[in-house]
Amino acid sequence: MTSNEQEIPDEEQELFEHFRFLIPKGQVLIRIDKFLMTRIQHATRSKIQHAAEAGTIHVNGKAVRSNYRIKPGDTIIVLFAHPPRDIELVPQDIPLNIVYEDDDLIIVNKEAGMVVHPAYGNYKGTLMNALVYHFANLPIGEYKNKDIDARIRPGLVHRIDKNTSGILVIAKTESSMIKLAKNFFDHTIDRTYWGLVWGDPKSDEGTITGHIGRSLKDRKKMDIFPDGEFGKAAITHYKVLERFGYVSLIECKLETGRTHQIRVHMKYAGHPIFNDEVYGGDRILKGTTFTKYKQFVENCFKLLPRHGLHAKSLGFEHPTTKKHVHFDSELPEDMTNVIQKWRAYSINKTLEE
Repeated sequence: MTSNEQEIPDEEQELFEHFRFLIPKGQVLIRIDKFLMTRIQHATRSKIQHAAEAGTIHVNGKAVRSNYRIKPGDTIIVLFAHPPRDIELVPQDIPLNIVYEDDDLIIVNKEAGMVVHPAYGNYKGTLMNALVYHFANLPIGEYKNKDIDARIRPGLVHRIDKNTSGILVIAKTESSMIKLAKNFFDHTIDRTYWGLVWGDPKSDEGTITGHIGRSLKDRKKMDIFPDGEFGKAAITHYKVLERFGYVSLIECKLETGRTHQIRVHMKYAGHPIFNDEVYGGDRILKGTTFTKYKQFVENCFKLLPRHGLHAKSLGFEHPTTKKHVHFDSELPEDMTNVIQKWRAYSINKTLEE
């Protein structure tokens, strides 16, 4: 388990298999942490134990504790939040909107359009490339932790989609990485998102549930499975902040975190995120048939050329001080401009009526 493979996931993204062991006949009973120490390069017992605490070591499909004793016939899988790495992160001098930074973590307000982690088709220009450069150029003398240098990789604790803007926390040390990841895993992180959605929700607030998993028709999309036959349980709490008639501004709080959770849940509820091309929000879903209205919506799409979702705030227990910290962010200009246009449209429409 190398220093590049210690990202213990929250439940906002998928888990990727990094190691698999099939236990043969004749294997003596042994603790799983001791077994993995002899099978994974650079693994230490403490790292394995922390991974087990975060629920990323599975035996026969279920998470196990570090004291589990393996037996013949067991299938052991070690999971992480990132795919197995086949590329090196290239440091790039890309401007970052840093909200807060200390020895343990860094809070970034990510711009829409920036990919968080390198993947096929996006090997450069990502948030991780920018962070590697930033870490390599830190004034080491100003920090108590001398381990913060060019060798340290950013500890990605959670992710948001490429076209979602907003707050992200990144760990700067292995210790803070493990503690923050566990907070996400235990659902003790407070996360709020603001989104512009189609329609006028009947209730001022509510809760959306439904298992989320890969669509059986399109593997690039996520889907809802109400009966729980597929996917993982997901819970989103929403509150209407402002109504504009044909669209509404809402706040969402995640009780769980699944891939595309808010986008999928809001579509399921009949209120897709405005201009979400993946989940049907990039066409006129509510309103009149007048040409003037159609042109108004098209202009809004141009002002907000991505789905209208922003990770507004993040609150959690600081990994070192143990104090609760909270970070908030302003809505980006593209969302603000479109909200203002809809607000004005709503007022004028009311006056005309």
